[in-house]
Amino acid sequence: MSADLGRLLGEVDAVLLDFDGPVCSIFAGYPAPQIAAELVDVLRRRGVNVPSDLASEPDPLEVLRRTGATGDQGVTRAVEDALCAAEHRAVETAEPTPYGREAIVAARQAGLPVAMVSNNSAGAVAAYLSARRLTAHVSLIVGRAYADPARMKPNPAPILQAVQALAEPPHRCLLVGDSMSDIEGARAAETRVIGYANRPGKLAAFRAAGADVVITSMGELARLLIERPGASGRTVQGPTASRVAD
Repeated sequence: MSADLGRLLGEVDAVLLDFDGPVCSIFAGYPAPQIAAELVDVLRRRGVNVPSDLASEPDPLEVLRRTGATGDQGVTRAVEDALCAAEHRAVETAEPTPYGREAIVAARQAGLPVAMVSNNSAGAVAAYLSARRLTAHVSLIVGRAYADPARMKPNPAPILQAVQALAEPPHRCLLVGDSMSDIEGARAAETRVIGYANRPGKLAAFRAAGADVVITSMGELARLLIERPGASGRTVQGPTASRVAD
């Protein structure tokens, strides 16, 4: 496994990280099912007839996704705004992923630009990075497209947005993610991809979905990044993170 991961890291010039999972558990202190229920309440206040399966949906991103699929932009914006506000609250009690910080810092020290590519809002990601003193290590943030949940991963659009902003070919970029949407989005974008299997059931699924490498700890990634020489002998310029999309 380490040999495969080491070879993969030698073949890329940029690291793209999903936020919720590889970097932190954003909803650790403000649970996702609670936020999802609050979004359902937004729908009801807007006069939406909420089906029972949506009323019991525990994933706030899925509530937003299904709202967007109705085509009602006014309602979608209302749910989006409520979710953005909830995510800003959530990052205050988010739980850092073990070795997530070390992986970010090690990538920068190895000369690799680091981008966040998240289905969470860019503002929430930026707030977390600032609070954890990680802003200087992240070159780019691509967050959820505002009120356009169809563009969330597994849609490759946000991944390609990061790739283009970093001015690297897709096959020289590596996405690290903990969900099938990350694996599928990376495959569609033609980037390399590491599946972070933070639960045992994900191991086989990520391998079957075509992840280049599957890891069970961000420590594996951090250790090999520390050992990696600077990418193509380059240093990374412009250390300030920039928001690309909310």
